[in-house]
Amino acid sequence: MAAYKITPGTKIGGEVRISGSKNASLPIIAASLLSDRQTVLHNIPRLSDTENMCDLITSAGSSVKLENEHDLIISPGSITPKASHMEQASKLRASFLIIGPMLAKYGWAKIPLPGGCRIGARPIDLHLKGFTAMGAKIRQGHGYVELKCDRLNPTRIYLDFPSVGATENLMNAACLIDGETVIENAATEPEVVDLAGFLTAMGADIYGAGTDTVRIIGKKRLGHAEYTIIPDRIEAGTFMLIAAVTKSNLRLENVISDHLKPVIAKLNEAGICITECGGCLEVIPCERIKAVDIKTLPYPGFPTDMQAQFMSLMSVADGTGVVVETVFENRFMQVPELIRMGAKIKIDGRTAVIDGTKRLSGAKVKATDLRAGAALVIAALAAQGDSEIENTEHIERGYERFEEKLSSIGVNIKKE
Repeated sequence: MAAYKITPGTKIGGEVRISGSKNASLPIIAASLLSDRQTVLHNIPRLSDTENMCDLITSAGSSVKLENEHDLIISPGSITPKASHMEQASKLRASFLIIGPMLAKYGWAKIPLPGGCRIGARPIDLHLKGFTAMGAKIRQGHGYVELKCDRLNPTRIYLDFPSVGATENLMNAACLIDGETVIENAATEPEVVDLAGFLTAMGADIYGAGTDTVRIIGKKRLGHAEYTIIPDRIEAGTFMLIAAVTKSNLRLENVISDHLKPVIAKLNEAGICITECGGCLEVIPCERIKAVDIKTLPYPGFPTDMQAQFMSLMSVADGTGVVVETVFENRFMQVPELIRMGAKIKIDGRTAVIDGTKRLSGAKVKATDLRAGAALVIAALAAQGDSEIENTEHIERGYERFEEKLSSIGVNIKKE
């Protein structure tokens, strides 16, 4: 188990280039299975999650070649539908995203129940409900899900919740269905829009991505595409909070500010100024951080993936902040570790009340999931004394070269 040792108090500043979006890369890599021709993806982040997704599509028969560190060349080869490898699927929640392309192209798919961070149930029932409406037959058992169909049919699907994964999976499948498929109450996240952009580049006809109703007019086949992944808005938000908690100026390159509106709004409310210039954002800190309240919601609301990091910021803010988590039922796993560092947090169901304190204390803590781990890094930078954060493999699932980027802006961090 890897660990970070962080010594706070050093001067932080400079520039950080934000990597490509993990949550956009994974469904787009899966969607490459839909094409009969080579696809080229730029700005892919080098993460364990993206590597596991590449392993999954390789196990399905694709050829994946990495060039220039962040470019993937994917060739379909002679893809053979078969059960995907248990090891990769068990590590990766997004492994289920290969179901849509495999089912649409070959009429059969079988995959282990997906893994990932244990932050809530995150059921796959919305995916299965959509595939059933399209005409698939589903069988579950022994840790696997198997889907079969003679062919998928165009249909109208209403999602009970605007699930990002279900929206992406059903969009992918619909691209090879003869006729028009409509997804209502669809997720509107930027990552869904990015997937639609990639599918369109391959020749798909998609309308309404970014709204709650998406229309897909299927094609018999999709072709070659070369596409650049959007920047990672959650990585950008995390570095904003690192600058805020250390009261440092920091410039972020390769960002899309429109994707960060709810995060920027809350930082402004806390007294932190964010300026924009030519695809870059600059964080201008304040001496006294004001406590704010946040409520996580599907996009364009405040992102659940930034909740844990904001809780660390609120732990050293002036006043009392309230965090309400509406998306995942088990996403306060960082709280016991923050309390170990001196944070004053009380939990009541899906609500956390944080009484700000002047300073946290360095401690030995454990990252329980990806965003909780990032929150502990932020807390360590606000603490007095050294901190050791264990299980950092969780963090490195979603933050490319995190230790290196932190070191480049002056953070005293060592990987052990």
